[in-house]
Amino acid sequence: MATSRYIVEVEKGKEGVDGGSLSVGPVYRSIYAKDGFPEPADDLVSCWDIFRQSVEKSPNNPMLGRREIVDGIAGNYVWQTYKEVHDVVIKLGNSIRTIGVGKGDKCGIYGANSPEWIISMEACNAHGLYCVPLYDTLGAGAIEFIICHAEVSLAFSEEKKISELLKTAPNSTEYMKNIVSFGEVTNAERVEAERHGLTIYSWDEFLKLGEGKHYDLPEKKRSDVCTIMYTSGTTGDPKGVLLTNESLIYLLEGAKMLLKTLNEECTSQDVYLSYLPLAHIFDRVIEELFIYQAASIGFWRGDIKTLIEDIGALKPTIFCAVPRVLERIYAGLQQKLSDGGFIKKTLFNFAFNYKKGNMEKGTPHEQASTLSDKIVFKKVKEGLGGRVRLILSGAAPLAAHIESFLRVVACAHVLQGYGLTESCGGTFLSIPNELKMIGTVGPPVPNVDIRLESVPEMGYDALGSNPRGEICIRGKTLFSGYYKREDLTQEVLIDGWLHTGDVGEWQPNGAMKIIDRKKNIFKLSQGEYVAVENLENIYSHVAAIEAIWVYGNSYESYLVAVVCPSKLHIEHWAREHNVSGDFESICQNQKTKEFLLGEFNRVAKDKKLKGFELIKGVHLETVPFDMDRDLITPSYKKKRPQLLKYYQKEIDEMYKKK
Repeated sequence: MATSRYIVEVEKGKEGVDGGSLSVGPVYRSIYAKDGFPEPADDLVSCWDIFRQSVEKSPNNPMLGRREIVDGIAGNYVWQTYKEVHDVVIKLGNSIRTIGVGKGDKCGIYGANSPEWIISMEACNAHGLYCVPLYDTLGAGAIEFIICHAEVSLAFSEEKKISELLKTAPNSTEYMKNIVSFGEVTNAERVEAERHGLTIYSWDEFLKLGEGKHYDLPEKKRSDVCTIMYTSGTTGDPKGVLLTNESLIYLLEGAKMLLKTLNEECTSQDVYLSYLPLAHIFDRVIEELFIYQAASIGFWRGDIKTLIEDIGALKPTIFCAVPRVLERIYAGLQQKLSDGGFIKKTLFNFAFNYKKGNMEKGTPHEQASTLSDKIVFKKVKEGLGGRVRLILSGAAPLAAHIESFLRVVACAHVLQGYGLTESCGGTFLSIPNELKMIGTVGPPVPNVDIRLESVPEMGYDALGSNPRGEICIRGKTLFSGYYKREDLTQEVLIDGWLHTGDVGEWQPNGAMKIIDRKKNIFKLSQGEYVAVENLENIYSHVAAIEAIWVYGNSYESYLVAVVCPSKLHIEHWAREHNVSGDFESICQNQKTKEFLLGEFNRVAKDKKLKGFELIKGVHLETVPFDMDRDLITPSYKKKRPQLLKYYQKEIDEMYKKK
């Protein structure tokens, strides 16, 4: 269904009251939900029903697959059917009940994605346990914090993570009494567990516990909590987001309806590569959608270096990625192009421009240039296994130049989405073949209402001719609160509206563009407010950089930045400008810094930035911002206080120079 505007207004906007409420824009929802949101079937009550119904409908469909390793070499994917997985889940559930754990208790799951992860999750769903993913990149001490805060009594763990889990003792053992390995348990681990009064089981040992026993599954309600998903704030302790059966079921109904309306329905024939962490909402809801449709989920081997190999073996049809992965794919393709010689490059550029031109005229990507697809872009498609029809990007913004490049060469729809753990993931998703949506997160998914709320201190007006403001979400997909943190819940959940903290701008076609972050605002010494996230988004248009952190404070009159340059671009520039040395020394060269400052000024001029928004000093960092140094969250958001602490010396140097 082609349309020029993908949203409909359902409520008028309201002017604010001086000293009282803020002005709010009109309430909009997806045009596909103009007659109401899709309602789940009455017998779909809990996340357990999602799985149970697929087992009943399609018992022999392949559900969970992993690569068979023979003599250290990875072979083909070997599959367990829905019925086989169900049988193990029932056994596991009986074992859980045998050790006295039941409905309403908290069960931790710790480790890389695997069939055992999903089997443990489904056993929690079957018996009404709260599934609590444990995720170590939330920072040192986060595992212990979550176990104690959520009162986890039973923890399932990947074999190689058991030693980490045991390190949380003795504090965690006030709550945690049992550990189950996804594989084996060493004698040393048994001794250590015993020392702390813990009972530890190998996977097979634990499954035997429930043999010959039968426990009825408890009755479940839509309002029951299904999972507590801890999210990494950029400051403070992780927050436990309470997600109910209702949130997940309504999210899946909306996603299913949207894909069907766009003729991209997810079916039992679809195949998904599970590699993004199941402890995150993005991957969790996609895998739940696949289970809902009785489709197949194949697991990677857990190593980024062999990810492309796993893709080749599995041949997925839908591929989800965070921008960091797509940036790597883009950089690899650019490298191949620059190594390919003049004729190859000329052919590629001709095919690219021809296909892109047709797509801009409204031709669907698969018809825009079938010859180019066969001759030039086929290799890109084969690099992702040859069958990918949808590439979904989420968790952080994808640079517009990468999105538009991949939309042409990947021979698949590249769609960018937006959602929070608190909104149970997908809230916005861009529309296939709508090139005007590049750089946006698309219109709302047909299960939520959206409105903007003015942010006067940042100059954002939700009722202006160009409506901008804080994105607020209403709907049944929302979380029910932060566990044990009513104070934080009340800050963000007001009159049924979730305040996201993200500043958005409606586009004429109904897509949403994320332009800023409400809290990332500071004042310079001359009293000017700087909305730093907006500036970082603008400066990210410079092709020669991969990441940028802009800094300023109220004692200084100008901005400085720490920049991670693109190795490919900078080395290419250096060759052309006679700047010699390795990447490290090129980045220390004053000429390189001046080149990048010039690029920033060019973009600033193009975007009509004000004088105080210009970057006057730059430090070049050859190592990308990472979680190892605690500089970014698992969803790649910058941790500004930690960045300042880490780069304080460089910041001081830049301010001394002026």
